Amino acid sequence: MNATLTDRYILAVTRSVAEKQRDDVAAELRASIADQIDARVESGEPSPEAERQVLLDLGAPDVLAAGYMDRPLHLIGPRYYLDWLRLLKLLLAVVLPCAAFGIALGQVLSGAGFGTVVGSTIAGVLNVGVHLAFWVTLIFVILERTGSRPPREEDGWTLEGLPQPRETGATFGDMLGTLVFLALGAGAILWDLNLGFVPGEDVSFLDPGLWPALVTGLFVVMALEGALAVVVHVTGRWTFPVAVVNAVLGLAVAVPALWLLFQDRLLNPDFFPTVLTSGDGTDVHRILAVIAGFGIVAVTLWDILDAFRKARR
Repeated sequence: MNATLTDRYILAVTRSVAEKQRDDVAAELRASIADQIDARVESGEPSPEAERQVLLDLGAPDVLAAGYMDRPLHLIGPRYYLDWLRLLKLLLAVVLPCAAFGIALGQVLSGAGFGTVVGSTIAGVLNVGVHLAFWVTLIFVILERTGSRPPREEDGWTLEGLPQPRETGATFGDMLGTLVFLALGAGAILWDLNLGFVPGEDVSFLDPGLWPALVTGLFVVMALEGALAVVVHVTGRWTFPVAVVNAVLGLAVAVPALWLLFQDRLLNPDFFPTVLTSGDGTDVHRILAVIAGFGIVAVTLWDILDAFRKARR
């Protein structure tokens, strides 16, 4: 016996429906199709053509079955999409830089070559990013299928809940904080080079050879940084030219500092044997030099990117 188009259509719909509901869905759907066919036939349309048109109007069987089962045909719908996107972007922005820093630092401390450090860091960051995207998405997929949160368009909101304008980094507090930080930094450097931070030992953490030429140059750049903070406060906002000047000043400190670290001329080689009770301090010196190098790069990049972000905002 040849099945009719209606039989085949109902079969295609009910195979995607839970078994306990198949009979009810099939009966309801068959009755609905029959009523629509009868209405078209009464209006003068041939029965075979009426059947075909009714089935075409009902649409794809899988879509109709999803409607019967109240099953979404998307991975993450509008009720959770914006929350998923915000959380994923936040985690990627925070976790990926930390992962890159940690992987690269571990590789350098283990004595790996430059190529190995770069390759391991890229591979590790990609791996972390894929895992973050997968697990965050999986959590929201589960919430989408099992949660009871109402659709986003039904969420209530008020004008009072609108966000306040964000600070641009040009307030008096920002300027004061920058000036105080620079002053404390200059004071710490002078104290270290002249008195040291180890009680009873006339030994500095920084290499004494930095004084006076290189330290004086550093103080000049720090003074320019302070002047830049004042300019930003007076003008009331960050601009792209100001962000470029900030980047140049940051690199003017970071590049020489990294070069001095590479030449073993930034940290005092006599400091570690003096403060350690055993060993010559070579390993400690190397580890701290690596950490200092990564710290310089991280702080400089953050300062430069933050300035351009404020300018763009």
